[in-house]
Amino acid sequence: MSDTAPVITIINRHYPPNPGITGESAWDMAKYLIEKYKAEVHIVHIDRTYDGGGQIRQPIGILHPVNTIYEGKNGLLKLISGTLDGLFLILKARKLNKGKVIVMTSPPLLPFWATWFLKDWVLWSMDLFPEGFAAAGTIKPTNFIYRWVLKKTYQKPPQHLIALGPNQATFVKQSYQKQIPTTILPCGVLFHQENDPNVPEWKKDDGKIYFGYCGNLAKPHSDEFLLRFIDNLDTQKHHLILAIYGEKADAVLAYAQGKEGITILKSVPRSQLHFIDVHLVSLLQEWTHIAVPSKAVSSICAGASMLFCGNKEADTWALLHKASWLIEENKPLDAQIKTFLANLTPAEVQQKRANAQHLIEDLQMMVVNAYEDVRGLEFPSPLLGKG
Repeated sequence: MSDTAPVITIINRHYPPNPGITGESAWDMAKYLIEKYKAEVHIVHIDRTYDGGGQIRQPIGILHPVNTIYEGKNGLLKLISGTLDGLFLILKARKLNKGKVIVMTSPPLLPFWATWFLKDWVLWSMDLFPEGFAAAGTIKPTNFIYRWVLKKTYQKPPQHLIALGPNQATFVKQSYQKQIPTTILPCGVLFHQENDPNVPEWKKDDGKIYFGYCGNLAKPHSDEFLLRFIDNLDTQKHHLILAIYGEKADAVLAYAQGKEGITILKSVPRSQLHFIDVHLVSLLQEWTHIAVPSKAVSSICAGASMLFCGNKEADTWALLHKASWLIEENKPLDAQIKTFLANLTPAEVQQKRANAQHLIEDLQMMVVNAYEDVRGLEFPSPLLGKG
């Protein structure tokens, strides 16, 4: 491993101060490498503001913004512009030719363009595309264009893979049909989490178990899980906090409105996540490995437990099962939820929360080890084929 300061380029749609968990993840890596190794970190990103989760942070590193061709709301034009944004980002990074290039997966098809225009690069897999388009129903998996893009995306493997979990890593390597050196870097791990000691107004001293669904309720997530959970809530023992946004949120909020045992909030600050005993997280089976919910990891890092509705093969369950319970998304939900709520005890919740405290250290160590892996990567530059 070289003792010289590392030079890397990270390509991603989002970057602070714009919100978005992928940009925040890139910021975390850049901050670690700059502060510990005086790394030269270049960030190639789209120059616009997006809606999204994550903290508002001041940028770090050397920024190279790229203009987008469209900032409107039209779905088709957004798809076209997002595809072209990915091309422009890759070409910008290629022209820069600064050290190791880490290609994230936003905007969609960023890795597709990387296979065409970069010689040596690292894939940092967040949500996977084009698979995400098929999972969302935007395009059929049998469509000729989809199959061609999928084939080309996985035609040329990266030199290294940074995956959100071990099962996503296996999925990606199977797609490339290659064994690729791999680093596991969970998304959503919180360091130095400051838990607000002041009990929020919504948390009552009533001896009830507090559940919470806080965050995006979009295509990859199960609104049916949340609706059936509301139906089975025992208001004598349970209370539900709803702080949701996204395309499936309005219908759930309308259903929950006025129901006993439910508090609807605009948002729950990270500093208050620990006041929720059990965080609800969902992932539809068709999105397994294609998306890995970061809020599941953040919930555990806040010292809470989790009820996960999804596939047992998902990394959410693989990484966090010691502090969690599972509702299998591909089986009837109502009976599973009814049984879970009927049998759940405060003592069991406290045990899972205690398990979360041990998991926090493991997750934080995984992140540090991943950053050290990135620091130690050695291969030629993306354009010239020589360092």
